[in-house]
Amino acid sequence: MKVRSTGWLAGIALAVAALGWGAPAAGQAPAAAEWHYRIARGDTLIGLGHTYLVDPRQWLGLQRLNRITNPYRLVPGSVLRIPMAWVSQRATLAEAAFVKGTATVQHGPGGAAEPLVAGVTLRAGDVLRTGSDGSATVRFADGTRLIVVPDSAIALTHLLAMGKPGIPDISMRLLEGTSELRVPPTSAPTRRVEVRTPAVNLGVRGTEFRAGFDPAEQRSRLEVLDGRVAAEGAGRTVPVDAGLGVVVAAGQSVGAPQALPEVPDLASAPARVERVPLRVAWPAVPGAAAYRAQVFAQGAPDSLLLGGVFVAPEARWADLPDGSYVMHVRVRAAGGLEGRDALHPFVLKARPEPPFTVRPAPAARSYGDAAALEWARVGVAERYRVQVSARPDFAHPLLDRDDVDTARLAVPLPPGTYHWRVASVAAGGDRGPFGDALSFEQRPVPASPALEAPRAGPGGLVFRWKAPDPGQTVHYQVATDAAFTQLVADERASTNEGRIPAPAPGTYHLRARTIDTGGFEGPFGAAQQVDVPRSPWWMLVPALTALFLL
Repeated sequence: MKVRSTGWLAGIALAVAALGWGAPAAGQAPAAAEWHYRIARGDTLIGLGHTYLVDPRQWLGLQRLNRITNPYRLVPGSVLRIPMAWVSQRATLAEAAFVKGTATVQHGPGGAAEPLVAGVTLRAGDVLRTGSDGSATVRFADGTRLIVVPDSAIALTHLLAMGKPGIPDISMRLLEGTSELRVPPTSAPTRRVEVRTPAVNLGVRGTEFRAGFDPAEQRSRLEVLDGRVAAEGAGRTVPVDAGLGVVVAAGQSVGAPQALPEVPDLASAPARVERVPLRVAWPAVPGAAAYRAQVFAQGAPDSLLLGGVFVAPEARWADLPDGSYVMHVRVRAAGGLEGRDALHPFVLKARPEPPFTVRPAPAARSYGDAAALEWARVGVAERYRVQVSARPDFAHPLLDRDDVDTARLAVPLPPGTYHWRVASVAAGGDRGPFGDALSFEQRPVPASPALEAPRAGPGGLVFRWKAPDPGQTVHYQVATDAAFTQLVADERASTNEGRIPAPAPGTYHLRARTIDTGGFEGPFGAAQQVDVPRSPWWMLVPALTALFLL
């Protein structure tokens, strides 16, 4: 096997079988120095000389090179080998039709890399590179489109128009990453578009395919989506039809084509997405090693806005403007081949963003006759839309208002469980999506405990109330003044009794309130008053009575 000037194995060539590019005989000029023309009905060597050669008289040389007996009787469909040095040719240009994120272009060998922007003219010798967040689409003179995905590099080796008709002859070299090529059908039988990698050479006409090269593993891959490609290497030619692909490693011949992985099912993916960061999931595909997901603008299949490879069946991206898009998802098999794309149109409407909620917190309890809803202000919001529902699906909301111009709202509600959510409304009535719905429980304010008449006795000052419900406690205070600034006791009890042993003689005031399970404190009930006599004789009455009875 021969070694290319790139420094390692090459002997593998891929070409569209329909082109019929023949391999040169041993000892003759290599294919890179020749242009292969497919004979059409009515062609003659003299006519071809006038149409394609710098010197029309060189048709005689073509006759000798191709061993043609009669220059006027050529076999339609056969291949005529023409040395590139004899062909009349002129340089053509390409254009960066679309650029997203980090992308650079190096104009010619030794040139400095500079940012790639849409509309920039590209020439042979330019090298394009995309970062992890970058992508670019190159449009060639013949309508061919090249999409360069993130983390890829490709060099444009030559861009030519051949002969008077200006037949396109385009060649590029994939240095790393992935490229997606869409070559439009044409009636020109001799148009050539090549993509080379250190391991694979791809020649196409009127087809759609993907090429990838992994420098770390020194592997190239080909996935044919439309048309037919012949893979030639190590003396073996293997036709690769649409729906099949091959992976070629350095030093290995082309193996049998493999079926591309199955197409994922995106039917369950949402048609409307209302959150950023953007997250879109789909059912896992058995045997998938990873998934490649891409987002294109609706109606602009050359505008790759987002792309990435994800191990789990879920794509995640940080941001994307509101709009209409088409997501492409395909499966990557363990061997590296990627399947056909599943397409899923969706609308992103995430702005104006919903406000952060303040209260009630999730699963919180609200007390009283009305729920106090509160949220943070959003700078672009002119007003807010608020919904409250007894059902989590908000099918029949109890409240649906979009005229709330403050960041709070009191909603009268009877006791029960409710759900609420809020959205921002910007200028012109631009309604944003609702934020996450939150649940809360509306409860009546806990009633104050009904105090029994306090009693002063030998055991001290004793006061009782109705036993609280499970989980509730009673907060009671005892003070020597009616304003409860001079506290003698400030306690919490889960029973129905409070006690102050041996209180000093004087007047005492006491009050109590219920603390609900969630910690909400109801109001203090009416204060009660009790006098403890100054003489302690009353404390001895029970003991003296008992002694007398003995």
